Amino acid sequence: MERYTGKKIYEGIAVGRIAWLGKKEQVVERKHTEDTEAEKKRYEDARNEAIAQLRALYEKTKNEIGEADAEIFDVHAMMLEDDGYNDSVNNIIESQQMNAEYAVAVTGDNFAETFASMDDEYFKARSVDVKDISERVIRILSGESEASVDASEPSILVADDLTPSETVQLDKSKILAFVTRKGSSNSHTAILARTMNIPAIINVDVQESWNGKTGILDSDKGIFIVDPDEATSKEYNDRLEAQNQAKKLLLELKGKPNETKSGQKVMLFANVGNLSDIGSAIQYDAGGIGLFRSEFIYLGKDTYPTEEEQFTIYRKAAELMAGKKVIIRTLDIGADKQCDYFELGHEDNPAMGFRAIRICLKRPEVFKTQLRALFRAAAYGNIHIMYPMITSMSEIEQIKKIVAEVKAELKEQGVPYKDAPQGIMIETPAAAVITDRLAKEVDFFSIGTNDLTQYTLAIDRQNAALEDFCDVHHEAVLRLIEMTVENAHKNGIWAGICGELAADTSLTETFLKMGVDELSVAPPSVLKVRKVVRECD
Repeated sequence: MERYTGKKIYEGIAVGRIAWLGKKEQVVERKHTEDTEAEKKRYEDARNEAIAQLRALYEKTKNEIGEADAEIFDVHAMMLEDDGYNDSVNNIIESQQMNAEYAVAVTGDNFAETFASMDDEYFKARSVDVKDISERVIRILSGESEASVDASEPSILVADDLTPSETVQLDKSKILAFVTRKGSSNSHTAILARTMNIPAIINVDVQESWNGKTGILDSDKGIFIVDPDEATSKEYNDRLEAQNQAKKLLLELKGKPNETKSGQKVMLFANVGNLSDIGSAIQYDAGGIGLFRSEFIYLGKDTYPTEEEQFTIYRKAAELMAGKKVIIRTLDIGADKQCDYFELGHEDNPAMGFRAIRICLKRPEVFKTQLRALFRAAAYGNIHIMYPMITSMSEIEQIKKIVAEVKAELKEQGVPYKDAPQGIMIETPAAAVITDRLAKEVDFFSIGTNDLTQYTLAIDRQNAALEDFCDVHHEAVLRLIEMTVENAHKNGIWAGICGELAADTSLTETFLKMGVDELSVAPPSVLKVRKVVRECD
């Protein structure tokens, strides 16, 4: 019996056969060619086929998982349409008289190296993406098949690494868990694993020789066991049975109140990125939408979404939730969420740069378009509007001025609209410290613990090398949360949490004692948190 340790990506226990994801090492030969035009045509055909594959992956992911998680394939397709990338490939073919495979490999390596050397975390992440698209084109040029897994039965998938495209193309019914050597908890593949509810750990010294052996994954403890002995197998099979029974019991909590034994109630809402995610929120019995990430409406396009496009989406969200709260966060572009058509430019430290409400206040025409759509959609349901990345009272004053202008314009034009409660995200220490003043100006607070933790601890949450230093339970973070809730209640407004900590059941009782009014989590976590709430005194 061998025991290995790794880092948890998504919780759960899995017991079963180990299946190794076979990846052929791409060996690209450097070949001279006289007919460069024919070689450029080969590249163009392969590039077009790769784009078609990525568009198909986008649709598959959008339909099966959600539009927010599908965006990575749209990004990959756009990278293959980039003039700089294509000019580099064609130039190598033409000037060096080399084959297309070699030209793509060199271009991919050069671009990946350039991205990886940048200080900007968003562009560093693009290093992995450009390698992924280059390998896809080379496979098409070479007539090679994609990486495959020998899984005739549900198995624990083991691999050196997984790209997003590999993850989404796998038959979910055949996958019990993921175990990989590489990756980070913020990678696209990790996000997909969480969305697909598949237990996963990373940073394990995986070996191809495990293929076909029995494996046990205990992702809660970050443990992977190969060839377990009889006693260990029995222990984990018993725990797996208990886990499965617990999942069934969770479904029995649908329709039950989110209430402690002593009668304290809390609102349990869902975080979503698009309309398709709302179906999952309804399925898991969320009491409302605590965070609708409107930026994905912008990320999925190559130009600014119109007022009508946004209005249609917001209206449908309100109608689907049938009178329940739908809290829509205004545009939160910037940092690791970039849109080329915004032309934001390079920043040395984008997480602290031109993003979110700062963009909206500097580009009021973009902000007004979204606000018009939101106030119009509010006439069709219980929409609340929430502003991200607030740091000062002056920002609230500017927002209120723009909101007043928007309402006046709608009224003057005779466009139907309805007022909507307006709140802010508390995700900077600056905002948390002045919540006693901010609470007098807004209708609610929603605490974004992901950024609040990042800024409080001075840790870039996209940097995998800093994960050991990122203590999400740090006393300073918890004190800022408690201060925010206290100041909200003193001023007669409610306060919720919409960051990752909202789903951390080890803190549920702590949040209840603080008086947190609402917890907004990924849809599959709603019933898990409800169970813990109902068990608290």
